[in-house]
Amino acid sequence: MGTIVENIFSEKFGETARAGDVVLVDVDLAMAQDGTAPLAINAFKQMDMDIAHPERLALIIDHIAPSKSEGASELHIMMREFAREHGIKLYDVGEGVCHQLMLENHVEPGQLVIGADSHTCTYGAVGAFATGVGSTDMAAAFATGKLWFKVPQTIKINLTGQTKQNVSAKDIILKLCKKIEADGALYKALEITGPTTKNLTIPSRATLTNMAIEMGAKTAIIQPDKKAEEFTGAKAPDWVMADDDAEYVREIDIDVSSLEPQIAVPHQVDNVHDITEVEGTKIDQVVLGSCTNGRLEDLEAATRIVSGRQIDDGVRFLVFPASKSVYMDAIDKGVVQTLVDAGATVCNPGCGPCPGTHMGILAPGEKALATTNRNFKGRMGSTEAEVYLGSPETAAYTALNGVITTEDD
Repeated sequence: MGTIVENIFSEKFGETARAGDVVLVDVDLAMAQDGTAPLAINAFKQMDMDIAHPERLALIIDHIAPSKSEGASELHIMMREFAREHGIKLYDVGEGVCHQLMLENHVEPGQLVIGADSHTCTYGAVGAFATGVGSTDMAAAFATGKLWFKVPQTIKINLTGQTKQNVSAKDIILKLCKKIEADGALYKALEITGPTTKNLTIPSRATLTNMAIEMGAKTAIIQPDKKAEEFTGAKAPDWVMADDDAEYVREIDIDVSSLEPQIAVPHQVDNVHDITEVEGTKIDQVVLGSCTNGRLEDLEAATRIVSGRQIDDGVRFLVFPASKSVYMDAIDKGVVQTLVDAGATVCNPGCGPCPGTHMGILAPGEKALATTNRNFKGRMGSTEAEVYLGSPETAAYTALNGVITTEDD
């Protein structure tokens, strides 16, 4: 009678765990990036303990990579030295965004994973319970290999229908953000299921689970299947499946067949509208990338639209592959060449301007259309700038036309 999340916690705890129970469990994997790892390292040093399981940890330099300042460089050095001293895996500048690297190289179905980054929930795409934690909690996990959790209640999301042309996973998750709202899933898990979900690729599923935190959710998870097993190279354990009589705190049905391209309007992720309501809005910068939509299928979707054409003279089109692997595949398939020929600037794998640290900061009065996951005021630069969120398809059409649209000019 357990949900996927309850069954994972039951397995890790060693006895039945249900929503509301507080459990102390082993952490299978833990990750911190350059915005949070230095804080965790300092907290860990104050504990005067040893690293419990260095083989289960990863440190990733992605938020300010390459460094933009002397201060950032010093933090990077701290991470490198800490990783070297304790035998921890370090991904340095150019390897990519932490969540993509964890999916590509580490996470398996049924695991319990923590990350000192709010979008750690991304790993639910392959059937792992994954959630963001604070740096001091991460330090405790460094030292003990364990962490306390209150098992969350679960909201079941049933997706049905086939999306129309130019509508993809980003449009589905933006619609869900509007329906649930920014605080509608506080400390709850989203179990995303239904025929539509089963037909999505793992990268598209990751786009869905990535933005669970934008509704306040503790995590989002999709029951692992053959696609998840092929992606991870690991067989999903039988106990990870949801039971037929699992109890959910709420169930939501969404038929995506009539869904139009969606846009999150400044300055809230749940301020979502059909694209027709904002179509024609002048845009200064388009950003394609991030842990939400920087995977190969996202770049290929944009390439199909801009191939043989030129982006608008008034637009800067910035592309950030989610990882080195994605970047290399995009080169091999001619995707990078097509994007550059169209006028895009393809940058090194990493977070880019998404967290507002470098490589594409907006000036006062400027407007951006981004495939990233947040459009808060000041998120990508000036507090007087505006960020709209949309899909890779919308990003490509907007770059071509200089205004928000999914139509050819």
